Amino acid sequence: MKILVANLGSTSFKYRLFDMAANRQLARGGIERIGSPESLCPQSKCTVEIDGRKQEKTLRVPDHAEAVRQCLAQLTDAGTGCLKSATEVSAIAFKAVHGGRISGVQRIDADVLCAMEEMNTVAPAHNPPYIAAMRQFMEKLPEIPLVAAFETDFHQTIPERNRYFAVPLEWAENWLIRRYGFHGASHRYIATRTAELLGRGDLRIISCHLGGSSSLCAIRDGKSVATSMGYSAQSGLPQNNRVGDIDPFVLPTLMEKTGKPLDEALDMLANECGLLGLSGVGADLRDIAEAAEKGNARAKLALEVYVASIRHYLGAYLVELGGADAIVFTGGIGENRPAIRTAALENLKELGIVLDEKANAAAKDEAKVSAAKSRVQVWVMPTNEELVVARLAAKLLSET
Repeated sequence: MKILVANLGSTSFKYRLFDMAANRQLARGGIERIGSPESLCPQSKCTVEIDGRKQEKTLRVPDHAEAVRQCLAQLTDAGTGCLKSATEVSAIAFKAVHGGRISGVQRIDADVLCAMEEMNTVAPAHNPPYIAAMRQFMEKLPEIPLVAAFETDFHQTIPERNRYFAVPLEWAENWLIRRYGFHGASHRYIATRTAELLGRGDLRIISCHLGGSSSLCAIRDGKSVATSMGYSAQSGLPQNNRVGDIDPFVLPTLMEKTGKPLDEALDMLANECGLLGLSGVGADLRDIAEAAEKGNARAKLALEVYVASIRHYLGAYLVELGGADAIVFTGGIGENRPAIRTAALENLKELGIVLDEKANAAAKDEAKVSAAKSRVQVWVMPTNEELVVARLAAKLLSET
């Protein structure tokens, strides 16, 4: 069984192709600037990498369905492709974000798309482009099944005490206002891979997915029991340009002072805040760290607020789990910023958490970075969300 996992942006399509029988990646690639006149320019290329061989070609791509067709054409090229025919692809699978009343792993149909549309205002940056592309695929590629693996799925095991907000219970029962959690594929991968490395399934793990979008997850026995994101992906830690946790009564003040209506005020919280708004430098932590090193006080403050939020949830999850067997850093920041890992775990020796600073500074790919005397293992671990999605899709197809 071969599964094509799609990662969609409003004008981009990236993918990985997996052979599930061999449990390996066959190819990866993508197309940028979909639907734009810029698709005609030399800088816009369709790329594919098969067995370490990278190919590129320039073309015009009017929509996401055509992007898939072009990529399938490369994958089935008689000279360089890894497929004999596009019919070898059993499904196109998506790391869908928010389905509200629908979660888990689903064959995409009209009801799934309707459920996603109901959450468009909650996931404005993610749901609309996925829904539009999924509809294109259903119309233009009806021969290939489509599967959605929702990011909320991994967090369905969270106990009620960590799932419900302190609001009238009817809000949750009638309007589904509760904690959902996101980055489910990443946290699931960390849970599975850490269990493999430590040779145990009964682990207490704190998974720290740190990147442009960040969240922490408390995992016991391979299952999520608490996570930092709530009803929307705008919550929890400060994100690159999204606010993270904030008192909701800020909104009336924001609307009064700016003269903006609710939808525009929400747009400010979703696009002008987070590390971008606080630092005044940009949304990329690399730029913020560079500015902080040069003495920029706002950039330094943004880093401190970000680290303080990581430590806030880390402490909460150490209490929730009654300690930890492993703390795992993943995501673009988690994997590549030793200084953030150091700051997040500073002065935690009394809790049995001690970094090996040399190992931490030198960590590449998958690496243990805790000191020998540390009771809690600390790991740097590249996540593989696409592989998780492919596995979930393959399991669904084999059961139906």
